[in-house]
Amino acid sequence: MRKPDTIEHLYLDFDSFFASCEQQRRPELRGRPVGITPTTGDDGMGSGGVIAASREAKAAGMRSVLSQRDALRICPDMAFVPQDPAYYREMHHCAQASIKRILPIEKVMSIDELSCRLGPEHIRDPLGCATRIKAELAAGIGPFITASIGFAANGHLAKMACKEDKPDGATVWRPEDLPDAMTHIPLTGIPGIGEGMERRLSQAGITDMADLLGTSPKQLRRIWGSVAGERFWQAIQGYEVITQKSKRGMIGHGRVLPATWRGLSEPYGCARMLLTKAARRLRREGFVANTLYVSLKIRLRPGAEPRGWADTTDLHGAHDDRTCLKGLDRIWQPLAEKAANVPFINIAHIMVSFSGLERAEDRQYDFWTSRDPERRRWERVTEIIDHVNLAANRSMITVGPWTPPPGGNAGGKIAFTRVPEAEDFWEDAPRRAEPA
Repeated sequence: MRKPDTIEHLYLDFDSFFASCEQQRRPELRGRPVGITPTTGDDGMGSGGVIAASREAKAAGMRSVLSQRDALRICPDMAFVPQDPAYYREMHHCAQASIKRILPIEKVMSIDELSCRLGPEHIRDPLGCATRIKAELAAGIGPFITASIGFAANGHLAKMACKEDKPDGATVWRPEDLPDAMTHIPLTGIPGIGEGMERRLSQAGITDMADLLGTSPKQLRRIWGSVAGERFWQAIQGYEVITQKSKRGMIGHGRVLPATWRGLSEPYGCARMLLTKAARRLRREGFVANTLYVSLKIRLRPGAEPRGWADTTDLHGAHDDRTCLKGLDRIWQPLAEKAANVPFINIAHIMVSFSGLERAEDRQYDFWTSRDPERRRWERVTEIIDHVNLAANRSMITVGPWTPPPGGNAGGKIAFTRVPEAEDFWEDAPRRAEPA
């Protein structure tokens, strides 16, 4: 296993990216605490929510997702701005173009984080490299969208270094600087250690960075319960760790719904749209799904706390719209029958997701599916629909009703873990291909 003797990686993390994008395009927001909200109206939970905050809000004490009411207690002058994911996606791609003028991007982790492998000239002058990147970003997307940058021997350490001087900082951890440069970091400040893992480490007598660095790879393997613990040890020790690409486990979309919606009709239309968009992602990424999962948060009286409800159905390696929507109907119909005599019902949140994913080219048809001409026909129909929609650059045709919920951005919401594609924002009123 190779242990680099110099810095080789750069990690870049944009500072409060979504709020900074809004501050860049709206001068009246600059210098103020800003909270990004899910929709233009009530988020369906009765109090509104803040899903991302500006650096000013974080400096005042905001550390996680809060209700607007709680956010105002911390920042009485906070400005609430509805999310605009399509704009954030555009700024993400513009930012990448700026960075590529200085060095190639090796991996995009999320809409606001990426990593690069350094060339000889960047290794010789990392701070100069950071200065040039920041200048290109200021010229390309604006000076109010800043980034923090870390340099280290491997990507894991570079990510840790990146967080040392936020916002708008640049930190270099050369191998000779370690471990002294990171002994002050708490365990939960290390990528890969959350509250649950911190408890497990504490039970093993590991309570700080010095303890962690003094462990053996086999001990961390036992604590993690897998080889991931051993790889984690290698990463924090400065080795170049080659990790296997993670396997996609699920694809899905969720939506917070208005508190004013009553009954199941409008939420059902929203569920159909979310499911159709998720099925499009399945096909774009080359997967079929074996299971459909639907979960709801249901309020049975005004102002009550929503109760959770969920169900699943088998799809047998499907990715065409009609089969997926038929699966939704199998789940939804019994719920609708039970709710028929309920005096009040408000669905506060919907989540639809596909699991049991496998590559479409590796799909093994079972006996019944392989003999189902309707399903094979609808797979061909869905392929044609995708082609037409892509050519039109909008949702020209869908299978059945297509009813975007209030606030827009259904299936194209704010994204920290993935970069939405242009198709995620298609919400035009389409012509419909009615199912048989």
